[in-house]
Parts: sequence; structure tokens; C-alpha cells
Amino acid sequence: MKKKLIRNTVAKFEKEFGAPPENLFLAPGRINIIGEHVDYNNGFVLPAAINKYICFAVSESHSNQCSIIAIDLNEKFTFSLDNPINPATIMWPNYMLGVLAQFIEKQMPVKGFNLAFSSTIPMGAGLSSSAAVECGFGYAMNKMFSLGLTKAEIAVTGQKAEHTFAGVNCGIMDQFASVFGKKNKVIKLDCDTLEHEYHNADFRNYALLLLDSKVKHTHLTSGYNDRRRETERGLSIVKEHCPYVNNFRDCTEVQLLELREKLGEVSFRRCHFVVKEIQRVLDAVDALDNSDFLRLGRLMTETHHGLSKEYEVSCAEIDFLVETALKEKSVLGARMMGGGFGGCAICLVEKDKVDHIIETVSSAYSDNFGIALEPYKIKISKGTSVHKM
Repeated sequence: MKKKLIRNTVAKFEKEFGAPPENLFLAPGRINIIGEHVDYNNGFVLPAAINKYICFAVSESHSNQCSIIAIDLNEKFTFSLDNPINPATIMWPNYMLGVLAQFIEKQMPVKGFNLAFSSTIPMGAGLSSSAAVECGFGYAMNKMFSLGLTKAEIAVTGQKAEHTFAGVNCGIMDQFASVFGKKNKVIKLDCDTLEHEYHNADFRNYALLLLDSKVKHTHLTSGYNDRRRETERGLSIVKEHCPYVNNFRDCTEVQLLELREKLGEVSFRRCHFVVKEIQRVLDAVDALDNSDFLRLGRLMTETHHGLSKEYEVSCAEIDFLVETALKEKSVLGARMMGGGFGGCAICLVEKDKVDHIIETVSSAYSDNFGIALEPYKIKISKGTSVHKM
């Protein structure tokens, strides 16, 4: 699939611009095994890059003109570096424009370019295609124009582009995982300091299976930003009464219970989920390091219940997928993954039962919602990289 993606991207570039591209780059999507909605709450997360990619074919244009071809959308966007870089009226260029605007603001030596890109990362599935666009583009500009950026700086630039040009006040996890991924490794990332460590992703007789609900409810962006405001409000109340609490990692469940009335039920539930989820990530790392897959599965399922009942970012379709999968003895754990309100469920499944799970859950889901889910068998891959021509 990767070879076909590269071949098709190069062919489209040649057809559009009359010559082969000078550079090729691959930026992966990501999964998150556990640690949902805690990246912007100064917690820990456990993501990994996966073998679904965006391929960028890029050459210098030898002018101030820039052309971007979105192959999968069959759309083209052109602009000049002579003019200010502002958000576009259509969304997809903004993930790149938001990155480029930061480079220009810092007076980095970017030049005009021609670019075509295509993807095998499903859109709207919670696999962070937007972060792959931002970081793949930033990585390409950094390599082509010798901008001197570190991997961490590329990830942070991508995050800021999401905030300023796409309007989603996201945490750092998606961009970090896309850039820093390693084959067969998960990343334990401290979202406060960006310190990180790699852990072996050897699931032995088990596999990670994604079940794409094929729905994305329209309140994702508004709901995501609402949750961020709700937890920020809750943390400010905790800090008022517990001065030594700097962030949710310093906060305990006991403290939240004592402040429940002052927090109000909504803020209490949001904060309670975050505090419990931060601990679940630490427990999950320990379970993975000790190959305790039963425990890892239980933690994943606990996360889903928290996301559905306390953080309220799930939906009927995802809840159904998780509940149906968990009825099977071969499924150790399942949960919603990503921002919520649709997207994918991630399941820890016995390897030799993967096809059975796909068939069983697909049939039940189709009967209940009239939707054909899309299963993804994934492998953990390396992060954003140059692909040799």
C-alpha cells in the first residue's frame, strides 16, 4: 500500500508540474493506546505512529509562487510568498498555511514550492491525518530549505498551526507521535515537559485492531474546545483551595471529591476523568513492560467508560462498537480513540481471532445503524521521514 501511495503521488506530481519531484516525504498517522484528552491537561500519553501515511512530493518552484495539489480531493491551491499568509476559506490548505505562516513570521528562508500530496490515513477516523499534514509539511520545508528545526520544534509548530489556522485547541500528542514515532515502539510522552521514552510494543499473541465507525459528528471541534475550557475551569478551582497543585498530576481523587460541590457536577466529572486517566497511563506502561495484557485491556476499557460517562465525548455508534467487541472473550479491552464524537474504537484482540471479531462486530453494527464499518489492521511504524527517490 505504501509503494502504491508513493507511485501515485509521484505520477500526479509529474503530470501537474511536468517533471519528477525533487523530494519525497512520508508522515504517518497515529494511534493512542491510552491517555485520551490528557495531553492538553499536562498528563502522560502512550501513542505510536502507524503504517498509514501521507506522501508529499515537493520541488522548489524557483519563484515566490506556491502550488499545492490535494490529490485525494482533486483540488489545487495556489498563493504567493509576496502576500501575507492568512487562513484560506477552504479548510485543507490551512494545516500547511498555519505552519508556513510561523516560518515566515520568524523570517526563516522559505522559498516558493510545488507540492502534491496523497494519503492512506482515513479522514475523520481519529488517526490524526491533520497532524500528519502539518508535521509532514513542516518536516519537508525544514529539510528542503535548511531551516535548522529540531523534531520537537516541528511538532510544536504543527500544534500551533492547528490552534491558529484550523481552530482546534489541541494538545501536542498527535504531532509529537507523527514526528517521533519508531517502528515497533510506543512513546510514553510527558505532555508538560515533552520528555519521552520508548517502550517495546510487543503484543505477542495479541494485536491492535481499529474499528472505524465511519461517523464524525459535527460537534467535534466545539465539543473538544468546550472540554478544554471545562477542565481549565475545574483546575483553577482546585488551585484556589490547594495552592501546591500546579496541574492535574499534582491533584488526587480525594481532593476532587472534597471539592465536588464547589466544582459542580460537570467540572467534577471532567476533572475526575483526567486525574484517573493520568494514572491509567502509568499503569498501562507497567502492564505493557510486563506483558500483562489482561491488565492493559482492563485499563483500556476503563478509559472508554470514563470517556463515555464522565468526559462525555463518545457517541452511540462508538459505544455500540466497544460494547459489542467486549462481548467476545478474545477481546481483552476496547475504547474510543481520538477527540471523540465518532472516529475509531481501538481493541486489543487475540491475533488469530481478528477476522472473527471484524465479521461479528461488522454484522451487528450494520444491523443496528445501517453503516458498514471499516476495520484497520495496523502495524507500528517509524515517524515522519525522507523517502529516497
